[in-house]
Amino acid sequence: MPRVLATLKPRKFPLQARSAATIETLHLAAIQVLTKEGLGRCTTTRIAVRAGISVGSLYQYYPNRDALLAAVLKQHLDAVAGAVEQACRAGHGKPVEAMAFALVTTFLDAKLRDPAKSRALYAFGQERGGAQLAARHRAQMVTAIAAMLSSAPDARFEDSAVTAMMALGVMMGPVQAVLEGRAPPEFAARLERELVVLLSSYLQAHRSPLNQSGKPATAT
Repeated sequence: MPRVLATLKPRKFPLQARSAATIETLHLAAIQVLTKEGLGRCTTTRIAVRAGISVGSLYQYYPNRDALLAAVLKQHLDAVAGAVEQACRAGHGKPVEAMAFALVTTFLDAKLRDPAKSRALYAFGQERGGAQLAARHRAQMVTAIAAMLSSAPDARFEDSAVTAMMALGVMMGPVQAVLEGRAPPEFAARLERELVVLLSSYLQAHRSPLNQSGKPATAT
């Protein structure tokens, strides 16, 4: 775990169903308080009250508020990366247009299904070293996307890893604008359609040059 996030480790991990249920209740309460009150008023006391448990019980699992929120952020990023990995596995061997559609719809659903939650966690991550954790999840998604691209029957990419990084960046930039409140409502409403067109065109156009036989070069 990166140095900044190493200071935000939980005190213990749940080993029994009851402990796992308590953790889930704390995570839900933390999100509810964070989205309603904002980061400045999101305290362990308010979270404990919302969860219906004592502050002492909260501290059995997390040493402070930021450790709890870091765990919630990691859970969110794990879900996003997991959804992308699953979409990539399902997309193996399909045309790049189908890959682009699956990537865009899956990524947007995972990131913007609950905009208030995503926005609140994004704000927390920007202040508390979340960028380091996000970088690890980006690498995880790039690996999955690159593997899928390498299986495309209608394209041969010079470097599938580089193309995967660009494809992910194409999606992340507009989503970041939405989460930061810099995008007007009409932007968000057209986001999926425009991203599908953009990513599909990019993947179809970005192919390796022909070799001397006149056939596409082998993907790397």
